[in-house]
Amino acid sequence: MKKIWQLGLMSILAVFLLAACGTTSTDEKPQADATPKEDVTPKEVEQAAFPLTLTDAVGNDITIEKAPETIVSMTPSNTEILFALGLNSEIVGVNDYDNYPAEALEKEKIGGQEFDVEKIVSMNPEMVFAHESGLGVGEAGLQQIRDAGIPVFVVKNATDFDETYTTIETMGQATGKKEEADKIVADMKAKVEEVLQKTAAVENPKTVFVETSPAPDIYTPGKNTFMDQMLGMIGAENISADQENWFVMASEEIVKRNPDVIVVMYDYIETAVEDVYARDGFDSITAIKDKNVVQVQEDITSRTGPRLAEGLEAIAKAVYPEVFSE
Repeated sequence: MKKIWQLGLMSILAVFLLAACGTTSTDEKPQADATPKEDVTPKEVEQAAFPLTLTDAVGNDITIEKAPETIVSMTPSNTEILFALGLNSEIVGVNDYDNYPAEALEKEKIGGQEFDVEKIVSMNPEMVFAHESGLGVGEAGLQQIRDAGIPVFVVKNATDFDETYTTIETMGQATGKKEEADKIVADMKAKVEEVLQKTAAVENPKTVFVETSPAPDIYTPGKNTFMDQMLGMIGAENISADQENWFVMASEEIVKRNPDVIVVMYDYIETAVEDVYARDGFDSITAIKDKNVVQVQEDITSRTGPRLAEGLEAIAKAVYPEVFSE
């Protein structure tokens, strides 16, 4: 009740100051006995935006009384956004697979897709940021967290850059970091525009095969995937776009489609690139003959967070290194 009274007081003061600035004439002089106005700092004005209500990815309205001081992040993309917003001190728990930034490795782990509900509840966070992609196996556990009185905000599974921008902006609102979120988005848009301007000059579009796992089950992203969109953005042709989502493509079919470039997205095998060059029958592929097998870090192209623009640039450099050589 005390905090609500304080927020109300600050709102009244802000309105009073704005009215005074807009109506005082140049002939008026301040009263000698007027009560000094309280200095309202930018931080206080930003905090005055609370309480606010945001709707999450599953349609739940989450009312946030104040910027959360303790946060649990349940996916790597959420974690990268929260750290980029400057919330290192507020983050108390992260996913087992969170590895960026380095500070994430020092945080308490709460599990992977099968997270530890009791551990999260024991942390008593003021906000849990879940993710739409984990609902299939995690909805029951999330409900237990809600039942314990802990707010759960399910972040949308962004499918393009615009939705990623919206996600960052929404998480910025929810944590009292709107200004920081706006800057992150502005920087991302600038990087994307820079990449698109460079690749727009390409006269001969290249065909690309992207593999996300090695032989014998070589998975590749088809249409309706983020990777397919990225290739389209830089004017390249995804040779796997005749099928949807991720699927296995036989080595013989890859040879038949003869890509100009092969992009390897996994790094858990040290010899990943060398293994592609050594595959039986691949010596007739243009990408092999021209030495255009390139490894790109998967995290920066698959995690829908602040580094996604860097991921687009990495893909563009892999496909069109000549336009980035200057």
